[in-house]
Amino acid sequence: QVQLVESGGALAQPGGSLRLSCSASGFTFSTYGMSWARQAPGKGFEWVSGIYYDGSGTYYKDSVKGRFTISRDNAKNTLYLQINSLKPEDTAVYYCVKERGRYTTVRDGPIGRNAFGFWGQGTQVTVSS
Repeated sequence: QVQLVESGGALAQPGGSLRLSCSASGFTFSTYGMSWARQAPGKGFEWVSGIYYDGSGTYYKDSVKGRFTISRDNAKNTLYLQINSLKPEDTAVYYCVKERGRYTTVRDGPIGRNAFGFWGQGTQVTVSS
């Protein structure tokens, strides 16, 4: 069965960095686009970043451009999200999500759970001094 297991979330200071990882199994990882989504306390889900099945295309929410970098290692079935210059508003549970096809697209505004084919269990990122 499909499994997405995130790791790397932590308590970090503003201006710091974190690297989130997502280990995928149960499907052919290299043939699916992948994304990261997040849910801040008391808010709905929002898409953060996505990457094509082969890594040839990457997309970001406007508010994270220049600070977040998504990448993937298809040989290791792993998705990554490098987060730099952390801000308190980055505090959220971050989810690794599987697209329904090879590609991804920018998604503005709140999203529902049915926006993606599968969700991981999430990893908590807290930004606070």
